[in-house]
Amino acid sequence: MAIEFGTSQRSTLGLEWELALVDRASGDLSPTAPEILEHFEHAEEDGIAQVTGELLTNTVEVVTGVHRTVRGASEELAATIERIRDLAEPLGADLMCAGTHPFAQWTQQRVTDKERYATLIDRTQWWGRQMLIWGVHMHVGIEDRDKVLPILNGLLTYYPHFQALSASSPYWSGEPTGYASSRAMLFQQLPTAGLPPQFGAWANYEGLVDDLLHVGVIDHYDEIRWDIRPSPKWGTIEIRACDGLSTLQEVRALAALVQCLVEEFSTMLDRGEDIPTMQPWFVRENKWRAARYGMETILIQNAAGDERLVREDTAELITRLEPVAERLGCLEELHELDVILDRGASYERQLRTAARNGGSLKSVVAHLVAELRDGIDPPL
Repeated sequence: MAIEFGTSQRSTLGLEWELALVDRASGDLSPTAPEILEHFEHAEEDGIAQVTGELLTNTVEVVTGVHRTVRGASEELAATIERIRDLAEPLGADLMCAGTHPFAQWTQQRVTDKERYATLIDRTQWWGRQMLIWGVHMHVGIEDRDKVLPILNGLLTYYPHFQALSASSPYWSGEPTGYASSRAMLFQQLPTAGLPPQFGAWANYEGLVDDLLHVGVIDHYDEIRWDIRPSPKWGTIEIRACDGLSTLQEVRALAALVQCLVEEFSTMLDRGEDIPTMQPWFVRENKWRAARYGMETILIQNAAGDERLVREDTAELITRLEPVAERLGCLEELHELDVILDRGASYERQLRTAARNGGSLKSVVAHLVAELRDGIDPPL
């Protein structure tokens, strides 16, 4: 089947941030999203809703419009979150974000009353019910359909950077998992989730979608939930690899990294250069390493199999991307990655908080609520 790729201006940005609602007294999840969503207008078919529901009634998703700069998208997110916070206050609910909740039980959560969610749960059963996870999705505009798959393949080389820097799910159902990102391991259990194939041409992508439609795996191409995927409706590449980011600082930092890499790759294609890629088995290994070890990951850098600590590689990557960031107006936001390198990714900050409080996971929830409200604490 032919899949039309929408019109989008180059390197524009749209963000989607899933936030958890937690009970102020207990720190457990609060099923109050339906009451909050009543105060927001639903978008028309081709529009963008500012706030939407998700699979579970403990979650709201904040969605921006299309922006040229990370700063513009960030300011929109901040304004919408303040409105949600005002609505959540009389319900006794606070906002937090992480890839997983430190101690909530998936068996106690309510599924949002929508047909598509009921269909998903009916098909995926036990694994689908366990999707007590949150993430951040980043759309970057691509002005030429022929650029989409080469850029996507190039972004897979940087998958461990996205995963390690955003890792925020060290706990599952009250237990430390030993993983920086439990969410990455959980989400890939769903049909069509996980890493994308590396296609050579748009026709190959269309062929795969046609096959999946033919055998009933999907009813529409947007049911393909790859970690990085084309988003033909919006004319973007959508990066879905990040855990739920705990602060607006981290959202800005990762969005700037993604926007700069896409723009760098697009410029390389304009010059007739090939974008470096890696074999799928290296990409898959990098995903597992980053989920397991987070900022201590020794990543595979290239097709030759060279390796380096992700912290060191990220520091060098920031310097390399500075000219691109200046051009895009996100140099300050790109350097907010330095805060993560300095203070640790969210999973590290959560583990430190638990250690300081005798292992209390309620204290970790309080820490996450405070970080979303106030940002990351300055260095000790």
